[in-house]
Parts: sequence; structure tokens; C-alpha cells
Amino acid sequence: MRLHVDLPQSPYDIVIEHGSLSKSGQWVKSLWQPQKIVIITDNHVGRLYAEKVKLSLEDAGFEVAVFDFLEGEARKNLTTVNKAYEFLAKAGMTRSDGIVALGGGVVGDLAGFVASTYMRGIHFLQIPTSLTAQVDSSIGGKTGVNTPYAKNMVGTFTQPDGVLIDPDTLQTLGKRELIEGMGEVIKYGLIDDVELWDELQHMDGSTDSILKHAESIIYRSCNVKRKVVVEDELDNGVRLYLNFGHTIGHAVEATAGYGQVMHGEAVAIGMVQIARVAEQKGLMPQGITEDIRLMCEKFGLPTSHEPWDVETLYTALTHDKKARGKTIKTVIVPELGRASINQIPLAEMKEYLER
Repeated sequence: MRLHVDLPQSPYDIVIEHGSLSKSGQWVKSLWQPQKIVIITDNHVGRLYAEKVKLSLEDAGFEVAVFDFLEGEARKNLTTVNKAYEFLAKAGMTRSDGIVALGGGVVGDLAGFVASTYMRGIHFLQIPTSLTAQVDSSIGGKTGVNTPYAKNMVGTFTQPDGVLIDPDTLQTLGKRELIEGMGEVIKYGLIDDVELWDELQHMDGSTDSILKHAESIIYRSCNVKRKVVVEDELDNGVRLYLNFGHTIGHAVEATAGYGQVMHGEAVAIGMVQIARVAEQKGLMPQGITEDIRLMCEKFGLPTSHEPWDVETLYTALTHDKKARGKTIKTVIVPELGRASINQIPLAEMKEYLER
């Protein structure tokens, strides 16, 4: 399966193919001239797949080195970025060389940020290995790292030259990591794809069902994101629809401590919370909160978080990138399969945090 992200300045393809990891060298060769490549990965994914990808790239004629860092959201910061810069410099990387991001969302975000800032930008490719990265973070060109103040506060918009998705990598994910990705998949069904929502309705929620439907749900999710990114590359309009559940979710992630609540889990919590209040205000249809809650819980996602401190969460929200002056843009779902922007005074956001 192949999807084309038709951006005027930097078009690229998303390739979804079982077993494609072992053929990654030929894929890269179809996109890049012979050059030095640094694979950026974490220690967990590196143990599983770095050697396979490295050998495939070397067989295709590339000179390859591997930089890995300790896995986890807590390592997605400027300290790790500086270590990567040092590695690239010692490896003699120039502006004619490239980076391959091999891993989940943390790896993709950090590797993309490193590539977009090292020597003012070198090219990069995404090979996402987690469900969250495959359906969401590897596509669209958002890169970034966390600060003590907010998630992804420092970052760039820089598109990859391509995305290679091998659904077989999901077989090696832990149960929690696999389930986490369903938070983003459920979001896509809610905001744009009723057929995807129907497919999720017919699944039994088990990890086996996720793996069985992996190719389909990845394709459908990627297609939603592809359409939105092409229409609004720099996140000024409809791309904000992708943030349904994220405004509150990011605050939960930050206040819980990075890595304590996984991203997809936080999105599920955020979707249920904002839907509940929006439904009470008449902005979302009656019963949709319960539908979202039941869908999330069917797949094993959390729908609440403790402790829930409104003031702490609100302080985190004031650093959200969607805040503009004294207002913030939130995303609601006025009907299944359609999203819209609800711009409100920042102070009113406290109402959306009340239990």
C-alpha cells in the first residue's frame, strides 16, 4: 500500500508493506544518492532492528553508523539532542548526508529535530516501529523535544523524504505500547473516518484483533493525516483537528511526569474529558462521550487519571502551542466523523478540566 503526501515543496510517499524492514536499503536507494547515513534509534528498538536495517543499507551501498539513546519520553530532550549532534560531528556528517529515524514516536520526533537543525538541516527518513508512530507522529513533518515546561515545546516543521511502515514490527511491541497506539486510531475515526470507526466497532478489542487489522487501520489513519497535512502543512487551520484530545492529554502527560502516562493513553483521557464537558455545553451530541469512553476502554485505554489537579493541569495548558494570547483553540466533534475548532478564552479552559 502506498499513500502520496502531495506537498508543493516536499512531496513524499508513505509505504505500508509487511516485511519491508528487511528491504529498507533498496527503498532508501530509490530516494537517496550514495552517502553517509546515521540511524537514530533507542536502545530497545536498536537491539531488535538496528542491525537488520544497517545491513540492508550497507548492502545498498551506504556507509552507516548507529546512534542510540535510552528509550522513553523522559529522554526526548535537548540533552539527548546535544549527544546526537556530537555523534554526527564525529562521524563526519555533512549536509549531503542523511538520518534514518528507526523507532517509535520519541525517536521520530527527536531524530527529525536533530536532522532539521544539524548544519541548518539535513535530509531524513522515517521508519516507525510503534503503532503510535506509524499512524501519527512519523507523518506530517512535526519534530520536537520536551522541556520542563511543556511537551514538544521546542521543534520544527520539516518533512521527511519518505516514510516506510512495516506492520510486522508491531509483533514485538509490549501489550501496553500496542494498545497505546489505539488512542490515535480512535481519534482518526472520530474526526474524519466513519468507516474506520465502524471497523473499530466490529473488533473485539484484543491485541490479536489489533494485529489482524493492523494494515487496514494504519492505512486509514495515515490517509486521514495525509489529507489534513496537505491542506494545512503548518498547523494554522484544519490540521488542528488532529489535536482532538491532545490539549488536555498533553497537560496530563506533562504533569504526571514524562513517560508515566503514555501519549496515546493521555489522548484517550483527553478525548473523554473534553467530550464530557463539550457535551454538557451542547457542543457535541448527546451520548458521544459514552461512545468514546466505551471504545477506549474496549481496547484497554485509560479514560481518567489520578491525581487530577485542575490548577496544575491548567498551568500546563497555558504553555500549550495552541494558546494564542488569552485564547486557546480546542477541538470538538460536533458529529461522528467531523471535527471543528472551538476557540475559547484561556480562562474558560478551566471549565473543561472540572470533573
